[in-house]
Order: sequence, then C-alpha cells, then structure tokens
Amino acid sequence: MTRRRSRAGAAVLACLTIAATGCTAGISLLPAPKASPHGKQAPRAVTKASLTAFRSCSDALAGLRGAAEASVTPYGMPQVAGASPRTGVAYAASGVATAPEAAAAAAPAGAADTAAGSSAAAPAYSGTNDYTAGVDEPDLVKTDGRRIVTVSGSTLEVIDAATRQVTGTLGLSSSGVRYGQLNLLLSGDHVLIISTSASEAGLARPTVPQYGPKFILVDLAGQPRVLASYTISGNLVDARLSGSIVRVVTDSAPHILFPDVPSGTSDAERAAAYRVAAGQAGLDAWLPRYQSTSASGSTSGSVPCTSVSRPAKFSGANLLTVLTFDMSAGMFGTGNPVSVAADGDTVYGTTTSLYVASGAMVTPWGAGGTYVRGSGSTASTQIYRFDVSQPGPPRYASSGSVPGYLLNQYAMSEWNGYLRVATTTGTSWAIADGAPSVPSATSGASGASGAQPSSSAVYELTTSAPVMRIVGTVAGLGSMERIYAVRFMGPVGYVVTFRQTDPLYTLNLSDPTHPRVVGALALTGYSAYLHPVSTTRMIGVGQNADSAGHVLGAQVSLFDVSDLAKPSRLATYALASSVSAAGMEPHAFLYWPADQLVVVPIQEYGGSAVPAGATQQPVHVPQSGALILRISGMSLTRAGFISPPQSSGYDGSPIERSLVIGQTLWTISPGGVLASDLTTLRQQAWLPFSQTANSYPSPSASAIVP
Repeated sequence: MTRRRSRAGAAVLACLTIAATGCTAGISLLPAPKASPHGKQAPRAVTKASLTAFRSCSDALAGLRGAAEASVTPYGMPQVAGASPRTGVAYAASGVATAPEAAAAAAPAGAADTAAGSSAAAPAYSGTNDYTAGVDEPDLVKTDGRRIVTVSGSTLEVIDAATRQVTGTLGLSSSGVRYGQLNLLLSGDHVLIISTSASEAGLARPTVPQYGPKFILVDLAGQPRVLASYTISGNLVDARLSGSIVRVVTDSAPHILFPDVPSGTSDAERAAAYRVAAGQAGLDAWLPRYQSTSASGSTSGSVPCTSVSRPAKFSGANLLTVLTFDMSAGMFGTGNPVSVAADGDTVYGTTTSLYVASGAMVTPWGAGGTYVRGSGSTASTQIYRFDVSQPGPPRYASSGSVPGYLLNQYAMSEWNGYLRVATTTGTSWAIADGAPSVPSATSGASGASGAQPSSSAVYELTTSAPVMRIVGTVAGLGSMERIYAVRFMGPVGYVVTFRQTDPLYTLNLSDPTHPRVVGALALTGYSAYLHPVSTTRMIGVGQNADSAGHVLGAQVSLFDVSDLAKPSRLATYALASSVSAAGMEPHAFLYWPADQLVVVPIQEYGGSAVPAGATQQPVHVPQSGALILRISGMSLTRAGFISPPQSSGYDGSPIERSLVIGQTLWTISPGGVLASDLTTLRQQAWLPFSQTANSYPSPSASAIVP
C-alpha cells in the first residue's frame, strides 16, 4: 500500500540480516501436522466476540471510563500500535502491510478495476495487484488504461498513457498540512489521495495535539483540482474501494491527560493517580473528531456516541472506526462513522463483507527483530465482520476469535459462507528471526529464552450467525516455525512456514467442518508471497536459503499444484545477495497473463547475481531495477532487466511498481516513470517527476530514451 522509498531498502536488508544470522544449524525434518484423520481438531477455548451498541451517551461514557479504569497501568493505558503509552495520544503508524482470488489468475490484473470514467476503447491494462477481484486497495500508483496517476513527494502527477506525456500536476503542500505517506484510489474521473498522517490545528484541543489521516478528493477531468478534504483523529489502518464506495478503517487511542507524579512514586500510587484521571475523562477523550471541507463550506464534529459498539470485554484503550465515502459525490460529508471499542490492524474485504482483525504480527521497519503483540500462549485474534453490500454505512454483522496471530490480510479468506483464517501461535520461531525487539508484559516472551513453542493452523468460521464460531480446524503446521505466506483459492489453501526449510502445505478446504492437509513440500528458502497463474500453477516470491536457513538472496519459484498430494517446484530463478520488495508488498508484484510475464523489483546489496538451475548462466544485474521473467512451459526464463536510465541521475533507485497498458510496460521509481516496449523491453520514454521525496539530482533532457 505504501511508498517507503529509501527506507524500503534498509528495511528489507534489516529483515534479511535478522533471518541470516538468527537461524540454528542443521536441517529440521518436516513435521507431521497434528490433526485427526479428517483434519478436525477441538479448537482452543477463546473469548466469544460479540458486540453491543451503547444505548446513550451516558452509557457510552460510563462503559468507556469503567473499562479504562480497569485496564490503566502505572505507565498509562495499555499500549497499542502507534500510541503513546503515557498519554494515549495516537501518532500515525508507519503504514499497513500490509494485498485477487483464483479468478484473478484467468484475466489481466486490474482489467476489471473500478474506473467508471474509462473509455471502452482503452487498451488492456494491469491495475493494482489486489487480493480480491472487484475490491481495490490503496497504492502509490493507479491507472484506468488511459492515464497513470501517482504521487511524488507532495505533487500529484497525471500521465497520458497514449502520448507518454505528463498532462497534469497538482501541488498538495499549499494547505500547510504535514502529509505522511500518500496512496491513491481511482474511480472514474475522481482520485482519492490518502495521507497516513496530517496535523490539523483546527482539530486540536488546546492542550492535547491530535493527529490523523487526511483524505483529499481530486477531480481529474481537465487539470487536476481539489474538490474536498476530510481529516479525522487517530491512525489509518487501511481502506477498500468497491464501485465508487470507499470504506476507510481507522483506530484511535483515548486522549487522556495523566498527571505528573513526583519521582519515587510507587507503581501502585502512580496507577491509582492515572485511574482517577481515566475516571474523570470526558466522552470527547474517546470519540474521534473529524473535519470535512468542500466547496459548500467546512463542518466538524465527532463520532456519535450512539454509533459506538462494544464487545463483552474491552480495555477502553482503543476505538476502531469505519468511514464510508462515495467518490462520485464530489464531497465527503460526515463519513457516516461506525465505531467499535476494540483494536484493529488488518483489513480484508470482499464486495459484500469488510473484515477488521486485531492480532497481526508486527515487523518494525529498520528495527532489529520481529515481535508480536500478545503473542504468548493465550494470544488470540479478534475478527469483526461488517456487511458492506449496500452503499450506505456498514452494518455490523458478526464477530469471532481464533487462537494465534495473523501474518497479513492474505491469512483471511471468505468462501461459501465461511471465513478461513491462518494463524501462528507461540514465539519459538523468534530464535530464527531474532529476539523480539520490544519485549513487553503482554508479549508472553522476552527474546529466544522463554519463547512459547510455535506452530500454525487454519480455522474455518461460520459467518451466518452474530458469533462466528470455529467449525473446523487443521493444526500442527510447521512446528517451531511461523507462517511466511498464505494463499486461499476457492476450496484449496496453501500455507508456507519457515525456520530452516520451507514447507509448502496444500490443504483441502472443500468441507469447512473437515479441513485437512493433503500434501507438503519441504524446500530450502521460503516464499513470502504466493500468486496463482492458473488453476494448476503458482508463483512464489521470497528468499533462497542454505540448509541451515541462512538466506542467500531473492528467489522466484514456479510451483505445480495440479496434484495437491504431490506439489512440486518446477523451476526457480535466484539472485544472490539481493531482495525483492514483492515478497513483503504484493502491490510490487506484476503478472501479465497474456504474455506469461512476471515482473518483480530487485535490489542488490552486494555480490553477483546467480540464477538458480544448471541450464542458466550467471548474469550481472544492476544494483536495482525490475526483473522480467517469462513462464515457458515448466521453466522460468529471464526476459530482461529494467532500471531507470543511467543518464537520468536516478541510476540505482528502486523500482517500486510495474504495470502494463497495451504494449507498454511502465515501471515507477522515486525519480520518475519509465515506459518500455512490452516485447523488446526497449525504452520508449523516461518521465522524471517534478518533485521527489528524496533529493535526487535533477535529470537532464537527454533522460528521455527513444
């Protein structure tokens, strides 16, 4: 979803360093999954999740105060992602990791993307590599086949795909708002710009600054112009677009001012003082405030207290809010907020359901480890489902809970009235990934010592009742490992776990009450992203590794899954001392079915590129760029490598996204957009951005390559 620019390289290299140095020696045997012959296992006892709406504002205040008083600690409210442990003031998180089902394999990605204003004569094109067909996800570049829209720094850039010229720009910094990472959603002639963080003086209380995401609606008919803006306090979790309707999920911590206490105060006395402050906080401490501006004027307000619901047990430390915008309306209005007194960090959507889950694995960018909130033996993931089949505000439909924690949205999948969820429990995999970098009282572990034995499972939950109950389980996947990739395709599931080897499990999920493992393939290295290219073939992007689990470089694999009992790897293409962002950010991956082309960004961090397989010769790869592979029968062959023109001054900058329009392959980097012939990969045009987030040298006119 997010453009990380120069931080992305450092982040992926840090992750590789952790994995390369933290693994233990030796080869672990592929463990047999612990399940009954039918795969069904009695699920662990977990808290039943259901919601009750507050009856009035006084009821809401009493409930929120009471929960906060019961959960306050000597250090403030229980810390949640992106929140200050001292005051509970939420600061914008660094982004959401944060991702088409089987139908996407049969058609060019994005060919059915939402774009009401697209001409019928627009050529075939690829859109964002979304998880669910018909549900678009925010990303740093969008296209409708006629134009390419992206953001560089604080400037919106519009490119005409036919003439390969920049036809419009819009500066976004004149409002005086501090923008965070910017992403886009496109519907017809309207583009929604989503900023993860913006500071608005108008929203702040006198003594407590408020921060939150900002949304800007821009009209692209003619020169780009701003139609409306909307800001709400809290953190952006994620957003989804279906038709012209956008659902935005935010979370917020209460703005409670805890008193300063003298040094030497005991924890008990400090907690007592903080408890008094929580019990005296007003309702506005919890309810997010918003400001909506359009041509008709500006309005502000807060989430109505009667629009807030609560689970049976809650801490009062977080509020999850779902906003609804119609991009065709030309204005935001109030956003019709619906809130839940709960935490949320992972969003998965279909055309009729929106799922928000809490319990995602957290991997800090640039940090020296991976940690999980609440990852002890009692860790669980709470899941809330909203009905979004109608254009109005979402309707809360059901909720449930499963043991363990999620990898990302790909660990959830709705199919035939059931929700499949893949999770990992325990933290013993941290011995391989590195000790948790932020141990806490809720983590259940403090580094490798004291780690709980880890394994993974897939749960089947019914969605037909207010409480989503577990009806089937297949457990025991990857003992002492954690999930690295998940893909659900109709009645079939694929799960990759890793610590020293990469077991790729194939699951038969056709009977939700009796899910079962059908086959397993143990390999060195791992796939961090799985993408179907047909009903029998699948691409995996991840890392090659030696027998001890030390990662060696980026690797693209082609799998044959025609026989679930005997999955096999047909071919690999590996690049030593390199990494691909597509393993962590699925939006960076492109598969173009018409030409069977796979495009992945590559960053080299030392050494030479060495393709895997005896039939391929070592080749030199530039420091960074886009690797283009062609699927030819049972093999992967290198079609080429694209990087920004050396004469442009942007040589070595990472390729962040790739897309196809007609017979042109477009690659987007921090410096600009490169157009190349899809067949020959010959450069057709180089369009430097007018402004970049990194102070790259200005390219010369000779950067445009014929």
